[in-house]
Amino acid sequence: MQQLLADSNPFGTIIPPSSVAKYTDNPAGGIGNLIQTVIWILIIGAGIYALFNFILAGYEFLSAGDDPKKIGGAWAKIWQTALGLAFAAGAFILAAIFGQLIFGNPTFILNPTIPTL
Repeated sequence: MQQLLADSNPFGTIIPPSSVAKYTDNPAGGIGNLIQTVIWILIIGAGIYALFNFILAGYEFLSAGDDPKKIGGAWAKIWQTALGLAFAAGAFILAAIFGQLIFGNPTFILNPTIPTL
């Protein structure tokens, strides 16, 4: 795959201040680790939320009886939850595509590192 913008880092290099550098072996990894942790927590939270939504929608579906309005509501909840999971999974694909185009590394956005001199 041809690298369009990845020939040089468009954001330059960042040197962390000395007050931050003393808290880690790799001072450039601190902010990157924070961003990575936040992204993973959001994705795990989306999965847990989807699991509870599927369980609640299944309960609504089973307790609907013969009421078509309640059955339709349960199916809508199931459909919306599946669509939300598709968006969460699609975020990984988009992150890989943009990471490859901009930085030349498909895992750069999900596992960021701040380059230093």
